[in-house]
Amino acid sequence: MIKEEFVLYNKCRDIDIDAWSKELKVSPVICKIMRNRGFNDVAAGKKFLGGTLNDCHSPRAMKDMDKAVDILLKRIGEKARLRVIGDYDVDGICSAFILSKGIRLLGGDVDVEIPHRIYDGYGLSENLIRRAYNDKVNLIITCDNGIAGANEIALAKGLGMEVIVTDHHEVPFDMVDGRKLERLPLDAAAVVDPKQADCNYPFEGICGAVVVYKLMEALVERTDNAALEGALKEFIQFAAIATVCDIMELKDENRIIVSEGIRQIENTENLGLKALMSVKNVNPSNISGYTFGFIIGPCINATGRLDTAMRALELLNSESYEEACELAVELNTINEERKSLMNAGAERCFEYIEENHMENDKVFVIYLPDVHESLAGIIAGKVKEKYFHPAFVLTKGEDGVKGSGRSIDGYDMYANMSAHKEFFTKFGGHKMAAGFSMKEEDIDAFRAALNEDCSLSEESFVKRIKIDENLPFSAAGINLALELKKLEPCGTGNPKPLFGRQNVKFIQADKMGREGQFLKFTVTDAEGSRRRLVYFGDRDAFEEYYTEKFGASALERLFAGRGDEKMTIIYELGVNSYRNELSEQLQLKAFK
Repeated sequence: MIKEEFVLYNKCRDIDIDAWSKELKVSPVICKIMRNRGFNDVAAGKKFLGGTLNDCHSPRAMKDMDKAVDILLKRIGEKARLRVIGDYDVDGICSAFILSKGIRLLGGDVDVEIPHRIYDGYGLSENLIRRAYNDKVNLIITCDNGIAGANEIALAKGLGMEVIVTDHHEVPFDMVDGRKLERLPLDAAAVVDPKQADCNYPFEGICGAVVVYKLMEALVERTDNAALEGALKEFIQFAAIATVCDIMELKDENRIIVSEGIRQIENTENLGLKALMSVKNVNPSNISGYTFGFIIGPCINATGRLDTAMRALELLNSESYEEACELAVELNTINEERKSLMNAGAERCFEYIEENHMENDKVFVIYLPDVHESLAGIIAGKVKEKYFHPAFVLTKGEDGVKGSGRSIDGYDMYANMSAHKEFFTKFGGHKMAAGFSMKEEDIDAFRAALNEDCSLSEESFVKRIKIDENLPFSAAGINLALELKKLEPCGTGNPKPLFGRQNVKFIQADKMGREGQFLKFTVTDAEGSRRRLVYFGDRDAFEEYYTEKFGASALERLFAGRGDEKMTIIYELGVNSYRNELSEQLQLKAFK
């Protein structure tokens, strides 16, 4: 098991919790959690709890937004041929859907091309540009890519085509005399990316789909087009899905967009979404960020991994429910295949780490030539979760080696890759994730260079789990559980509240789940409050830890209902609905 440290937030000493509670009309526990999330005043708290789309930032604050609107409207008026080039992940697919449908509603002649992961690779490529030229395209609009495509955009301009870039990724840069010098695609007619140094947009942490959603808002402002304005309710659903699936922080306007997306999807008119929710048995009135990130998103994403992402786009554009259901079933089948391949690849990855004695490496560089290249990023995430180290997983592609990385706090993946860009034929990403291509013969040197330059210490590999409050079981009732819903949607940047308790006695354990893979416990805390505690984590890992700590006989006594051992735990407080009766549910998240 990775090293874990439980840390209690300590941000509430500088504020008057009771005054906050009175002003915000929520309990002191909720106020403490909000302070822990970085809110410094009551005004920020009010926006967090009750923010609406009116509190979001103006799209026109984004650099080149007005220029992009001017070019689009001019080209649409000229009946020019337009092409949207997206990406093969959830954000890229949702972005392409929003952008292409919005242009059509304005009367534009537009089609979509999403790169094939294997044959085209990530982002713009010479192949894509030359295909657009052969198809007599006049204007290319990128979404969720393009910021790193300076050479390809120069080629497009040389062939007589205009390019508008809409993206949210980091701008490539060179270090000169200790300063970052951006390498922008200067041949683009407009570059809309909040990560540009001279962009004054107030919140740069938005995904590609939100960038194009903002473009649609700007077009509505300019044109007063009723059809496009009406479509914003549909578009925000996809902006919300992409925000969660691209692991954007649920802060500022992201949280508002996801909240509104959840509200709108309950009555969605998009036949593709309806069909997908039906196939996955999702209740539209019970949507959450988890639904987006772990149920809907993976099905949209799967086609871009094992097939062509255009199938997912076809689902979103379905014009009949029958067609949508057929496509939804297909996507779900592909996703199940993807999960099976991912699990096998992750197991092979763990074996590779042990076989190659990588436990002393600070940065894991793992080469699995036989693993499908589309799974590298997911597997890298699994490695990061298991070992809590930055991880790069490399596979053998059609044209050299391709890889993906996932990082931990304290290791800026994109910056470290930029410091060693000589190893890559192509790369891009941000602090926590990246993708790249390289030559097979450079892998060992790449691994050595990253580890030699890595400044992470042993302390960096200790996973610190932050506790919002040491909450007695007696206070963890249904009223607080219901009030915690005011903090949703939760996710990256706005994690679910975690509560701690010391000296919790484990009295009884029972298996639960179809295959007995989960556990439920009867426990009491130091004050004698008795609760049921459920655990959806790794049952084997719990039993192994419990046996190591207390002995095999202690585990036997626990399952026999005669447990007497005490542990420190971290738990989530949620709501359980059974036969229309609501009750609190305590879920075990960590223990020691």
